[in-house]
Amino acid sequence: MLGDKDRIFTNLYGYQPWNLSSARMRGDWDNTAQLMQLGQDTIIDRIKASGLRGRGGAGFPTGTKWSFMPKEPSPTRPNFLVINADESEPGSCKDREIIRHDPHKLIEGALIAGFAMRARAAYIYIRGEYIREAETLFAAVAEAYDAGLIGRNASGSGYDFDVFVHRGAGAYICGEETAMLESLEGKKGQPRLKPPFPAGAGLYGCPTTVNNVESIAVAPTILRRGPEWFSSFGRENNKGTKLFQISGHVEKPCVVEEAMSIPFRELIEKHCGGIRGGWDNLLAVIPGGSSVPLVPAAEIMDVPMDFDGLRAVGSGLGTAAVIVMDKSTDIVRAIARLSYFYKHESCGQCTPCREGTGWMWRVMERLRTGDADISEIDTLQQLTKQVEGHTICALGDAAAWPIQGLIRHFRPEIERRIHEKQGSGLGAMQEAAE
Repeated sequence: MLGDKDRIFTNLYGYQPWNLSSARMRGDWDNTAQLMQLGQDTIIDRIKASGLRGRGGAGFPTGTKWSFMPKEPSPTRPNFLVINADESEPGSCKDREIIRHDPHKLIEGALIAGFAMRARAAYIYIRGEYIREAETLFAAVAEAYDAGLIGRNASGSGYDFDVFVHRGAGAYICGEETAMLESLEGKKGQPRLKPPFPAGAGLYGCPTTVNNVESIAVAPTILRRGPEWFSSFGRENNKGTKLFQISGHVEKPCVVEEAMSIPFRELIEKHCGGIRGGWDNLLAVIPGGSSVPLVPAAEIMDVPMDFDGLRAVGSGLGTAAVIVMDKSTDIVRAIARLSYFYKHESCGQCTPCREGTGWMWRVMERLRTGDADISEIDTLQQLTKQVEGHTICALGDAAAWPIQGLIRHFRPEIERRIHEKQGSGLGAMQEAAE
């Protein structure tokens, strides 16, 4: 259980202004140059020691990712930091709260992380629909420049570092790191083949690290309080605090910072007032945003909300966007709607995804209405396996996994619809014959 004294995002709900003077009162930009005097390698080592794993969904160790960057950048190929603020995953809304209420945590984190990776500049790629959030971020960056916190001799450290904000145009696929780099370069937002990985050839062909907003924003606090403090929360290999975004059929939906590995039931009881209609009314939970498989109520009650705990029940932490569904939910319709989303957002580059997402959605629609044959359930399962793992990026996997979770846990409900529809059709034929 996380106490208020241990919360990193102390203005998550916007009770105080977002501006620089208020941010400084909350402890941001406090002796930033002194933190940088630790040295680049020491900063990376401390981030490694903290156990911080990427908060954008993949969960890759952040310090290790930073260490991949060249130690001696070429004058013609400088290092870059790209911050992924293209928060387009259905159910996810944590980065939005950071940007609109605590933007200086992100900007200071960009400086610290950029310095550690010998980066020349940071590019913050923000979702196009985040109009007011982008306005706040532009204004916060301008404040930081005016105060000498970034730019030439950033924060009096002797290090030159620029921060640029780039607005996307509303494409979900640009949340994938290489598609984001393509978009930043003014090209069509489609993923690149790997290798080369961004740390070798990323933005403008230069070494680049792409990190999530939350991953970067927590870095200064980790350095100030120490990696041991951060790693004191959560289970082994699942350390630190985490922003959980809880939506759906709970009494009080919210975004909340909690310790990693908190049990699901405790998370919902403590912060959301429980399930609407009581715990017996819980049907299923999508624990990490729309791209991870759902988990039925009986299996998720006491699961630790972390990377390993949710993997053990066949799902994933993802962005920790917890979508709660009670027994009033038409679960087949819900997954069919997600299938439509992925069909719509596929960039079309890979044939299995371009064609497969459309096929999956059309079959899901027939299953939703019951206008299908029982054999089509297995056909759909096989189709998801033909898409999963056969595309350049993970969008194909993201489209396949919700359907796989539905079939694994709610196959009887799909079959019931088909039998009912067939029964009603047979009854209608008999009446017509009579």
